[in-house]
Amino acid sequence: MKQSFNFIGMVLIAVAMFLQSCDKNFEEINTNPNNSVNAYPYQLMQPAFRDLVASNMSRNRSLNNELMQVTVNISDGEYRVFRYDIRNTVSDGPWNSMYPELKNVKEIYRLADGGLNDNASYRGISLIMQTWGFSILTDTYGDIPYTEALRGLGEDILEPKFDTQKEIYLDFFNKLDSANVLLSKSTAIKGEYDPIYNGNVSRWRKFGNSLFLRLLLRASGQTDPAVATLVRSKINDILVNNASFYPIMSSNDDSAILRWTGMSPLISPFMEVRAQDFRQASLANFFIDHLVAWNDPRINIPTYGSNGVNRLGIAPVSGNFVGIPSGYAPGEGWERQSYFYSYDQTVNNIPVKTMMNEPLTGMIMNCSELQFIKAELALKGFYADKVGDLYKDGVMKGITTWLPTYAEPIEEYLNNGDINWDDNNSFEKKMEMIHLQKYYALLFVDCQQWFEFRRTGYPLLPKGTGLKNGGEMPARLKYPIYVQSANPTNYKLAIAQQGADEINTKVWWQR
Repeated sequence: MKQSFNFIGMVLIAVAMFLQSCDKNFEEINTNPNNSVNAYPYQLMQPAFRDLVASNMSRNRSLNNELMQVTVNISDGEYRVFRYDIRNTVSDGPWNSMYPELKNVKEIYRLADGGLNDNASYRGISLIMQTWGFSILTDTYGDIPYTEALRGLGEDILEPKFDTQKEIYLDFFNKLDSANVLLSKSTAIKGEYDPIYNGNVSRWRKFGNSLFLRLLLRASGQTDPAVATLVRSKINDILVNNASFYPIMSSNDDSAILRWTGMSPLISPFMEVRAQDFRQASLANFFIDHLVAWNDPRINIPTYGSNGVNRLGIAPVSGNFVGIPSGYAPGEGWERQSYFYSYDQTVNNIPVKTMMNEPLTGMIMNCSELQFIKAELALKGFYADKVGDLYKDGVMKGITTWLPTYAEPIEEYLNNGDINWDDNNSFEKKMEMIHLQKYYALLFVDCQQWFEFRRTGYPLLPKGTGLKNGGEMPARLKYPIYVQSANPTNYKLAIAQQGADEINTKVWWQR
């Protein structure tokens, strides 16, 4: 029996030693490197950027295009955006969809700040995309939760204060300055996770500084001496005094575009819209009539189209491009005319490539817009440059954004359309010309057409007899209704500092 116990004891010791040796490297041997428990900054880029762009495309289609007379969603019913009759629930969309994704964008910065994942480029990109996303929110509503926003988990800030738009814009300028410094270090990033520039850090830097100019221009009408001095100083830093340290977009290749590939997850959100709903809206007279008058190559089928479809995917009516008036009164009986094709249609028995699956609809900012920004700044004397040349280059880049092979002289196009630049025109006429062309450069660019109209009053939109709101373009969206109950104290303070929570209350840069 004693020998049996000795044998059992030896076996138990051997088993224990075996288990100990197995456990020694267990975590190393059995860890799947593809399922790391640690999050990396690059892993958040594609989903966060994709969903931010998708949110803005939805607002572009349902809000911006209806207000800015690109489309007219035909109906005699109530709450038609093209009549400035906006249902309160419309306000929920940007707020509910953008704040959660901006949390992920901020997380990119945190994950890339120190430790093994320290990377200046990811931090710079995060600051740019935070600025871009929050700029759309504040330009939509005015004062919004900003410095205390997205700090509920871990910090228990469940009722964030509303920052003034002035404070927010000043912080934008600081963020973009910081981003430029961070990206100047040119730290490499993983291109396969970057759906906008495929890892090209220098182009991210150009986008950040171009966005800087967009926001500086938007704040340029302020009379507050400190703000006015800062804006003028930064414009000259970027365009004149320190231009080499502030690279900006110089070609269409620099444009910030999240291109839809048709492969998950980069499938255009327009593909989630029912085809019959996508083509239901008619194009507005204002949008299509100018393109027809200019014999614009973007709607020129024989030369630049394919399969009988023009580059913008617009369906003709009996061979002509025809729109309907926006803002018409109920009962006038307008029917749909030209419209944007949907993906389930064919021309000459060939499926049509449409705006529903067009890669360029993921537009964030393009080089054409930048040229018109510079043209306005030069026209207003913020820096010295040839306004006419900037105007012409902006028009050309707007066309070649959609038609890269277009190579005809831009003067010929402008002369034929009677829209060539004339230095003898009045200031008002020059502004009108710049912003009419900028309107087309901003096609599909979130709500920038609406923002720019609110800032400048251009382009000159006709007013239909059926407009609500006294015929006045809405100056903002109301805050979502639930904010009144979820954050009542700060909601009331926001109204006290900004004005009534109504669509006609002007935001800071409009005053």
